Amino acid sequence: MSIDFRHLISRRSLLLAGAGLALAAPLRSWPARGAAPKEIRLTAEPARAQLAGADHPPSDVWAYDGRIPGPTLRLRQGEAVRFLVENRLDQDTTVHWHGIRLPNAMDGVPGLTQPPIKPGESFLYEFTPPDAGTFWYHPHANSLEQLGRGLAGALIVEEPEHIPVDRDILWVLADWRIDEQGEIAPGFGNMMEAGMSGRVGNTVTLNGTIPADQPVRAGERLRLRLLNFSLARIMALRFEGHDPVIIARDGQPCDPHQLKDGRLLLGPAMRIDLLLDLQGEPGRRYRITDGFYQGLGYELTRLAYSDEPPLRTKTPEPIRLPPNPLPEPDLASVEHHELALEGGMMSRMMGGGMISGGGMMHGMGGMSGMGRAIWSINGTSMTGDGHSGMAPLFLLARGKSHLVMIRNQTAWWHPMHLHGLSFRVLTRNGSPVPHNQWADTMLLAPEDVVEIAFVADNPGDWMLHCHITDHQTAGMMTVLRVA
Repeated sequence: MSIDFRHLISRRSLLLAGAGLALAAPLRSWPARGAAPKEIRLTAEPARAQLAGADHPPSDVWAYDGRIPGPTLRLRQGEAVRFLVENRLDQDTTVHWHGIRLPNAMDGVPGLTQPPIKPGESFLYEFTPPDAGTFWYHPHANSLEQLGRGLAGALIVEEPEHIPVDRDILWVLADWRIDEQGEIAPGFGNMMEAGMSGRVGNTVTLNGTIPADQPVRAGERLRLRLLNFSLARIMALRFEGHDPVIIARDGQPCDPHQLKDGRLLLGPAMRIDLLLDLQGEPGRRYRITDGFYQGLGYELTRLAYSDEPPLRTKTPEPIRLPPNPLPEPDLASVEHHELALEGGMMSRMMGGGMISGGGMMHGMGGMSGMGRAIWSINGTSMTGDGHSGMAPLFLLARGKSHLVMIRNQTAWWHPMHLHGLSFRVLTRNGSPVPHNQWADTMLLAPEDVVEIAFVADNPGDWMLHCHITDHQTAGMMTVLRVA
């Protein structure tokens, strides 16, 4: 398939995504008490990657260890780890361990939790992941461009005991804006995009590659881990002929349940683990499609069944992942807080009103020199990636239960991410959210009102921001202090 570069997003210009299914690494034994920390080196560096297909030259990217996505890091729950991160870029960077409940000094926000890693320098991250699940890592310095040029990878924390599936598979989904020369297009930080849906690309990849059918066998049971590290693209996936069961969100187990209306919403930074029983016919192919943007639906990939007889003829009993050690909020004694998301195109802010509290953007191009805030949380804006001196929006008493009502008072979608903590999702627009769902990134539709609750047991200053990265860097970010 060729790329029509005349359109930012169209059926013709959208490259489909594909990659062979990968078997999980063999499960190791639970680490012994007092075992030495696992040590891993990780390098952020320029590289080349075949993002636009065999008919186009490789693209210049920024990558961890020269790979798109970066190496899949596999840890064990409760296993101490040391990551030595070296910066071979020509600009500052950091690494944020997205979704991991770790010490504040290891959170990777420049100026707030650590000094940035200068070119040619290294930083040592040390932590012990308390939760099993699907997480990821990415920069929190010049994040719009660094993430948009490829700096991201998956981090999987394995349960102590084997989960009874035939294969444990990871699909890292991302989109890219590729120009006519097959390179990543410049223009990060465009004001018009920042005030609307963000920088949505014209090329989608799966595990860093372009289309390929996914080989499967009838009767298999898969654990399918989905991770969206796009800058802005929200996905609405449908599995033709199949009924996936959600077993975890953002690394946290939930009550197993089927997709609502057969559609799986996956915003930037979100992860969803599915239990997929392959009950299709041998020799057939079944489409997986993404139809989030009206009129721009496309086929992501296909499940391609072999001609082999079914591995099993009877569907196994459903499985439930073991719970993580999350403290349960006491809803009878919670402290209440409210967050109002405001701004965006056609709002008062875009009409000329400047919002106080923002910092300057860093190396964004376009509006970066202006330091313009387009979005706000409770009337204040923090632009860029984080900086020292930002007063917390409010104080969360340590050890107490907190209920936060988030009101999306904009015309746009926002995946809101809270660092350092996971929260229980209580209600959406006044209705209880079922299935015992926890998350660290909550997708809010326009005018949505969502209630979340958590125990503030992790001390420090924690970022809260939209993970449509243009929105974050243009003001939809703040600090919550646990003390």
